[in-house]
Amino acid sequence: MTTTAPHAEGTRAPALPPDRGDLSAAVTARLRGRSGALPGPGAVAAADPYGEDVQLALHLGYELHYRGFADVPDAAEWDLGLLRLRALLEDRFEEALREECAGSATPAEVFDGLLTEPPDGGGVSRHLMRHGTLEQLREHAVLRSAHQLRESDPQAWVLPRLRGRAKAGMATVLYDEFGAGREERVHARLYAGLMRALGLDPGHGHYLPVIGAPALATANVMSLFGLHRAHRGALVGHFAVLEITSPPAASWLAAALRRCGAGEDAARYYDEHVEADAVHEQLVRREVVGGLLAEEPGLAADVAFGARATVLLEDVLAEAVTTAWRSGGTALRAPIEEA
Repeated sequence: MTTTAPHAEGTRAPALPPDRGDLSAAVTARLRGRSGALPGPGAVAAADPYGEDVQLALHLGYELHYRGFADVPDAAEWDLGLLRLRALLEDRFEEALREECAGSATPAEVFDGLLTEPPDGGGVSRHLMRHGTLEQLREHAVLRSAHQLRESDPQAWVLPRLRGRAKAGMATVLYDEFGAGREERVHARLYAGLMRALGLDPGHGHYLPVIGAPALATANVMSLFGLHRAHRGALVGHFAVLEITSPPAASWLAAALRRCGAGEDAARYYDEHVEADAVHEQLVRREVVGGLLAEEPGLAADVAFGARATVLLEDVLAEAVTTAWRSGGTALRAPIEEA
């Protein structure tokens, strides 16, 4: 197995990745300090909302609110030109999601369906449990690193936008996600430990160049919902999906890691989620979703939309990953070593 030199995760900002089209090229050029006009509505409207160019451009814009990039000044977070472009990209992405997630299902109907079938049909986690190879487990860890190395950070944006039971319940769950007061139990840190155990570099954003649009979209939708007060209902619906579906998928992934001989350090991250998220599921449904809709019943459609959009994007990712693996290929844009 390829190994990497150990270092503390989060101690360095990632480098800007190669662009994937005109939109992401314009963003990276701006972040490197180059002047020039940024793309306008016409260019964004003509782009594939789920494509590599749009999703990378969105990810670059969102990352400025988290760790940022090496050699990019912090002030770039509030660059008005980049914010205008990001708003256009967000509108394009959201419009596509709403078109595909149209319907009248209630939040309860969406959530009840998840109790019998995970959002990806169990495609990735079940494949890994039954047939996965160690290299496929490494690829899966890389794909998920776009979010898991900042686990629950996007959801934390919603706290100031909630009140009462919803706020108390969300804070309780996030307290566990952030280690319950113990640094070594922070879930993002546990994920870094999983990556190290698999011989991967746990540096934030290190593998961005090889992570494709389907995986970026599952991370981007969290920032889309989390950064906008208007999407507080959608964020709650999204978070409920994650908590409801996490325990079974985590148990399958832990079993896959042990079957492939990855060791207990690799399985620890998923073991934690089997136990913790079984409790979180009920807390999120009863207190977070229930509390929000008790105070703001008009947000029911937004909660359902957030849940359905999450399911949609997870299904797209699962199909792309399992199709690549079943054909004997890689689920990444390039081999891990090229990151």
